[in-house]
Amino acid sequence: MKVYSLCLILIVYLMTNESCNSGSKQSTGQNHSSEHAYTNNLIHESSPYLLQHAHNPVNWFPWGEKALAKAKQEDKPMIISIGYSACHWCHVMEHESFEDSTVAQLMNDNFVNIKVDREERPDVDNIYMQAAYMTSGRGGWPLNAIALPDGRPVFGGTYFPKDRWMKVLDHFTQAYANNRLKLEEDAERMTNGIRSQSAIALNLNQPAYPNDFFEDILNKWMESIDFVKGGPNRAPKFPMPNNWEFLLAYGFMKNNEKAKEATFITLDKMAQGGIYDHLGGGFARYSVDASWIAPHFEKMMYDNGQLVSLYSKAYQATKKQLYKDVVYETLAWVKREMTDPSGGFYASLDADSEGEEGKFYIWSKAEIETVLGNDAPNFIQHFGVSETGNFEGHNILLENLDETTSAKKIGISVEELRSFLDTQKKKLMAERDTRIRPGLDDKILSSWNALMLKGYVDAYAVFNEEEFLNTALQNAKFLVENAIQDNYALTRNYKDGKSSIKGVLEDYATLAEAFIALYQVTFDEQWLNKAEGLVEYAKAHFFDEQSNMFYFTSDKEDQLISRDIEVADNVISSGNSIMAKVLFQLGTLLYNTEYINLSKQMLDNVQSKIGQQARFYANWLQVATLFNQEPYEIAIVGKKAKDLRQNFKDHFLPNAMFLGGTTEGSLTLLKNKLQKGETTIYVCQNKVCKLPVTEVERAVSLVEY
Repeated sequence: MKVYSLCLILIVYLMTNESCNSGSKQSTGQNHSSEHAYTNNLIHESSPYLLQHAHNPVNWFPWGEKALAKAKQEDKPMIISIGYSACHWCHVMEHESFEDSTVAQLMNDNFVNIKVDREERPDVDNIYMQAAYMTSGRGGWPLNAIALPDGRPVFGGTYFPKDRWMKVLDHFTQAYANNRLKLEEDAERMTNGIRSQSAIALNLNQPAYPNDFFEDILNKWMESIDFVKGGPNRAPKFPMPNNWEFLLAYGFMKNNEKAKEATFITLDKMAQGGIYDHLGGGFARYSVDASWIAPHFEKMMYDNGQLVSLYSKAYQATKKQLYKDVVYETLAWVKREMTDPSGGFYASLDADSEGEEGKFYIWSKAEIETVLGNDAPNFIQHFGVSETGNFEGHNILLENLDETTSAKKIGISVEELRSFLDTQKKKLMAERDTRIRPGLDDKILSSWNALMLKGYVDAYAVFNEEEFLNTALQNAKFLVENAIQDNYALTRNYKDGKSSIKGVLEDYATLAEAFIALYQVTFDEQWLNKAEGLVEYAKAHFFDEQSNMFYFTSDKEDQLISRDIEVADNVISSGNSIMAKVLFQLGTLLYNTEYINLSKQMLDNVQSKIGQQARFYANWLQVATLFNQEPYEIAIVGKKAKDLRQNFKDHFLPNAMFLGGTTEGSLTLLKNKLQKGETTIYVCQNKVCKLPVTEVERAVSLVEY
């Protein structure tokens, strides 16, 4: 994006490349004193991130009418500073600048200062992140924007060291006092630019999605894949689960070996690398290098929910033990450390402990030798531990050897190696548990819970572990009781018994998708009904009649300077692409052609964008496959319906939906399907069913790709 004014050009040189999207490491030096010289307006908030700043000398306000009215009344520009609890560089900037009384005085005298938890208010974050990209062409967290009293931004940046931040403050203080008209012009240009990013045209051409459409996109996409180390051929590397979920499904549906290869090399290398916690389970947010070695150590619920789904499906397709281990270990971490007694899932674990990023997770060779004793050499060999380490003189555990090679070097079987490693991991885990732990962000976010809920459902569908289903049902019950109101309006956050923020499109779409998945393993129609209720509410309050897309925010929300329509898929798929998939699935299961037609129109609207940057439209590509090849509807009716449903666990059927029950229920496709004394399976496409069978293997043979 272009820099929008000379005023902005003057300030760009002040910015650095360091933010929470940076690979640099340093101590945060956080002050953990229990005595506080200052207390500001954030003290009444529930967000752990906002509370981290409640004792800064900066007079912070939370985002809301009080702060916005104050800016207008006092005619002051606003500093809108955005981050999240687990963000390393947010902690750094807090310590360097926001805890400094000299910096605080500059901010307090000349600005109204607003702190925003981006995880609670992604709508606010989206607006001012675009301002950062317009200013410098890049973004990240902490995100620090400067805006006029009406909220229109004139500048956006990320992390600033103290001296540079003070120069930014001085520059805009002087500009606001002496060159107000120029700032007004800058704000108008930037605001118009932000609004233009959300412009989506209604595509009435009704394009088709033949095989050539996908092949052309994949041929171009494969050029950017690292077929040695997995992921994209660059650094940093983010897991991007929607990329590999599409390529996994497409690879099997179309027998595309290149798509399979790209997926499996990525899943292997991530699971073997330092981005994965080999002792405690779960993935960090991204790797700062091209080999998945050094992670940015924060662990996010949204990543891990999606990765549990992905690795479950990959195991179903390959039966590779590594993928099963990842699922079981990650869900063990969620149960052990990230689950509230109420059934909700917490948001994240911090990257830092004791003011140092990654300190909780790294090891010296001597520490491992002390803990493991005579068993240390074989463990050290398997995980590539050395005196010099692979991370600032320490070791991040990563699998240096595959199990077959490692077992051969030691002279034992693979099964014996696995048992050996499991024993040693438990010893190191016990030692690690004595360390000071990273901070926990214990707020509960609806969409992130929905992603992990679906992760549990997908894991149950593959592994048939009753505990996984029970956890999913407990979480679904929590969301129904605490996030969904009687009219299907959603709240986004929950902490300490309170929900205070209205849900955004992402919340509605992910939760509807999770409920549809839950129906397909339980055959309990209440979950379909709840998914339909969420969709209908979204249509009533998020829908744009002109584009046939959904806004990110409800018409009941206080409006920002721009009401975004988000379409690009990122680390979480866009609310619109998830909603398009939900509409197709619900339309198929409920015989609602209006839903299916709307799904197609939404896809058509972004069709021209998909080929330009496929990895940022991967979930849209999954939607496109639904219109390329009619999905299968597998209906199971009879006394043993649920048992037969779980007997499909050994078969990867990426283009199939399941429905059924012990009775015919209310779904049209199930009418007249129940045969007395038998449990039958019908394989259908586009409402046309083949002759019923009673054995899973025979049903699978009727599914053709």
